[in-house]
Amino acid sequence: MELAQLKMFKVVAEQGSIVQASKVLHCVPSNITNRLKLLEQELGVALFIRHGRGLVVSPSGELFLAYANKILAFCQEARRALDPDAPPSGVLKIGAIESAATGRLPALLSRYHHLYPDVQMQFSTGTWSQLISDVAGHELDGAIIAVNSGHPDIVQIEVYKEPLVIIASPSVGEIRAPEDLKQVNIFMWPEGCPYRRALEVWLSEHDVSASITSIASYGTILGCVSAGAGVSLVPVGVFEQFKRIGNISGYTFSQLSPVQNYFVWNKHVGFHRAKDAFAELLRNEFKGL
Repeated sequence: MELAQLKMFKVVAEQGSIVQASKVLHCVPSNITNRLKLLEQELGVALFIRHGRGLVVSPSGELFLAYANKILAFCQEARRALDPDAPPSGVLKIGAIESAATGRLPALLSRYHHLYPDVQMQFSTGTWSQLISDVAGHELDGAIIAVNSGHPDIVQIEVYKEPLVIIASPSVGEIRAPEDLKQVNIFMWPEGCPYRRALEVWLSEHDVSASITSIASYGTILGCVSAGAGVSLVPVGVFEQFKRIGNISGYTFSQLSPVQNYFVWNKHVGFHRAKDAFAELLRNEFKGL
């Protein structure tokens, strides 16, 4: 079964005549006749009833015509979707580390949906290692991470640098230096988190030993900090989102350098209009950060 046969069948059904259909399709009648016979043989049913010099669609033909129309319509839609000048459409699967999902992306995702309503966004969060694996394995079309992927199958672009903030409840007291963290509980994401690594390097450079409790949730970390149970180091985007809940103060230090965030995708994926539009929006939205 070929698309050309389906199109011939559709036009003959509409015109009621192979001769008339040949004029519409710009081909000889014998070609249409032979192609339709092959189609009927493949399906095992007669698609037309010969009526004088014309043709009437058979009951089986009427049933098949409904499917043929759907198939041809989907093919046209697929061609439009692949047109470089067409607006993005289809499914877009994007992942992000939780800090990006919490602090930077809510407004951008809303803007993307407004600009490209025909795209069905599927958004998820994960650790940077899982996100890299999912992009490499084509489970995700793209992801935002805070480490250089280093994967041979992945392309990455820099999207923004995330400044870091020490957060604490006023009840803990002001944090003026690394030494102020010696006797304080520190809540951070588990090993491998680039923000945790930045804190550990900073403390090590100042010969400060501190106890770090691993918590894989910014909501839980911020809840503990707000309750006065300890402190944390978070991206400024997360701090800006949650400081409104109250009882959280932020402290910045020049030696805590911003952490670069990247948008990554699989280099073996060709044209993907929805993903390309998302990458472009990221560039424009965070230009200068």
